[in-house]
Amino acid sequence: MNNTYSLIDCIGNTPLIRLNRLSDETGCEILGKAEFMNPGGSVKDRAALGMIQAAMDSGDLEPGGTIVEGTAGNTGIGLALVGSALGFRTVIVMPENQSAGKIDTLKAHGAEVRLIPAVPYKNPAHFVHTSGRIADEMNREKANSAYWTNQFENLANRDIHERTTGAEIWEQTDGQVDGFVCAAGTGGTLSGVGRALKAQNPDIKIALSDPGGSALHQYYAHGELRIEGSSITEGIGNSRITANLDGAPIDMSWQIPDVEAIPIVYSLIRDEGLVLGGSSGINVAGALRLAEELGPGSTIVTILCDSATRYMERLFNAEFLQSKGLNLPRWYRA
Repeated sequence: MNNTYSLIDCIGNTPLIRLNRLSDETGCEILGKAEFMNPGGSVKDRAALGMIQAAMDSGDLEPGGTIVEGTAGNTGIGLALVGSALGFRTVIVMPENQSAGKIDTLKAHGAEVRLIPAVPYKNPAHFVHTSGRIADEMNREKANSAYWTNQFENLANRDIHERTTGAEIWEQTDGQVDGFVCAAGTGGTLSGVGRALKAQNPDIKIALSDPGGSALHQYYAHGELRIEGSSITEGIGNSRITANLDGAPIDMSWQIPDVEAIPIVYSLIRDEGLVLGGSSGINVAGALRLAEELGPGSTIVTILCDSATRYMERLFNAEFLQSKGLNLPRWYRA
């Protein structure tokens, strides 16, 4: 049979979805790359596949080995499902203050979850540093038996987005894309797509859409890493320039407050039938700002990262939202 696929074949080649109301209102074509349609439900499936493939190609991860990463989010799910599909065990180290739903989801995807106390990143006991030590210990027992993916500094993350996500956007728009915008956590998506599109046309504008609580906007706008504000979004923003972000071709940036982004999440549900997480709200808010910058007739692409169903405890919790100065939409309350 020629029409059968492996799970790995199903990662990437996601469609571009026209955001109809926002496109009509701005006079631009505002398109969202439907990364929530990846097998693991998020854009992080691509990074997981890229990092694991690179480790296999280099011999750093041998057959039957173990993938190790410190993550509290979608990267863990991507690593677990790609690892299982390729015959690897996956160990995810995460802070013990994460929700039971996240822990259960990782376990359901085949990961071994190790919970440790939550401490700041500068503390050697932070879950990211701990995951690196666990991989080192495994490799001391048996060489190349474990691979620490180290998603923030691993350039295979950026590279797969340059090879696939960026190339797909160029092809899907017939090269008629004027701007790309998204948030950055590791920086792999923004940097990789930016590099791919700039290689095709240096005039394409690449923009950062940054949540509160991140220092990246201040860095790209004013040249200094300074954290401002806070956000209920998860998995985006950073206080440092990662290896993946280093040299990223970013032309402009905005910091998007939750009071701007979260209502967009609800309007996408109501107007487009898209049930997306808070990071997608940040991204689409950035697309609207880029549309204003570039003007009518422009084609702008952003990333629709994952589903809102992963964040029910925040996005649809009236008491929590009110504590952050936010509200559920009237139609949902009714």
